[in-house]
Amino acid sequence: MSFSAAYLSAVLDAHTPAGATGLAVALSGGADSASLLIAASGLGRSFRGLGLRAVHVDHGLQPAAHGFRQVCADLCTELGIPLAVISAGVQTPPGASIEAAARDARYAALQAELRPGECLLTAHHALDQAETLLLQALRGAGLKGLSAMPVCRPFGRGWHLRPVLEVPHEELLAFGARSSAPSIADPMNEDLRFDRNYLRRQVWPWIETRWPGSAIALSRTARHAAEAQQLLDRAAAVHVSRLRDGEALSVPGLRALTLSERINTLRFWLSDSGVEPPSTARLAEALRQILDAQEDHLPAIVWGERCLRRYRQRVFITDAEPPRLEGTRSWRVESGSRVDLGPNMGTLCWVEQRGGLDAARLPEALTVRRRDGGEHLRPAIKAKTQTVQHLCQSYGVLPWMRDALPLVFADDALIAVADLWLDAARRAGSGNPGLEIRWEEAPIIV
Repeated sequence: MSFSAAYLSAVLDAHTPAGATGLAVALSGGADSASLLIAASGLGRSFRGLGLRAVHVDHGLQPAAHGFRQVCADLCTELGIPLAVISAGVQTPPGASIEAAARDARYAALQAELRPGECLLTAHHALDQAETLLLQALRGAGLKGLSAMPVCRPFGRGWHLRPVLEVPHEELLAFGARSSAPSIADPMNEDLRFDRNYLRRQVWPWIETRWPGSAIALSRTARHAAEAQQLLDRAAAVHVSRLRDGEALSVPGLRALTLSERINTLRFWLSDSGVEPPSTARLAEALRQILDAQEDHLPAIVWGERCLRRYRQRVFITDAEPPRLEGTRSWRVESGSRVDLGPNMGTLCWVEQRGGLDAARLPEALTVRRRDGGEHLRPAIKAKTQTVQHLCQSYGVLPWMRDALPLVFADDALIAVADLWLDAARRAGSGNPGLEIRWEEAPIIV
């Protein structure tokens, strides 16, 4: 079947999630996205009754930007389709690719614009898919990279659909020509400094001459790779479910797997936790350190802003820089009084509780700060006085979280460590009214 509104309807019917609330076509001003919008407009209200609109992102990177906006506006006016124009500046760090930076900025803007349950439609076609596979292969990517672009993926508050991913580029252009789709040439598409442009202009013509139909064949290869990746993900999900220990994974459980299973499981666990995994070499090194380190060592493998840490036969995903309680806070001693501990650190709150701290034996205000070292208290009437360090070790507080613990002082005397331990000497008598500490929205500490 050649590309048409009917073809588009069939693909959307197969891949649009049941909870979709609308369709938004990413309109660049080029022929590909214009063809997609025209085909989508041909659906009318026949596709699940979903509304249709267009979204254009203006980076302001080149003089042609005004022309892109005008072409988009004219086409949407002709079709009677609402158009949203978003300005998205591009920040390019030293050494970074402006091509990648513009893509990231564009998708960030589109993600922010997307309404709950809305589906973003982009005009990525079979040649785009083939180029993506080749570029990933040249970077030494694994199966996930060779899977190239999925037809549907979660995106912001909705989904990202690529409904023409298996349509040859020439068919999409032919549909646009028959439909008189307006477009404007993007000068940046001729800039051979960019890898994709070089591949399309300099390399692809030779491939297509020698192997006609290569785009469709390579798109099929990407689909096979995606199917194989799905099988690997299912196997990894089983391992993660079996090895999960709270927020961590069991180190002995990882040791029982083969090397390839360990890497696959760890990579899946990171991705499923919303963390971009490191390179395969870095992941293999992380596994080596996690599995081979001595029992009393605390290996930490950092990449970017994330880190893998091991403690007591469990491996955790953490921030590269562990949280610390900063500064000193004053906290009034009365029911309901609260003290904010800072970003991602939660709040301490007093709650009435029999057998809690005796408010009459405390000053009006306490101080809250992190440990300096050597602090101690007696956690129970019959217990010995113990250092906070010893209490943390006995309880299993994660070592990298101990500087996040809020210590509560009456003058210079430690009376509580978060909601973990209260000084027994300050408690009200059994059954008498008192105040307990509750740490709300606390980070994971054990």
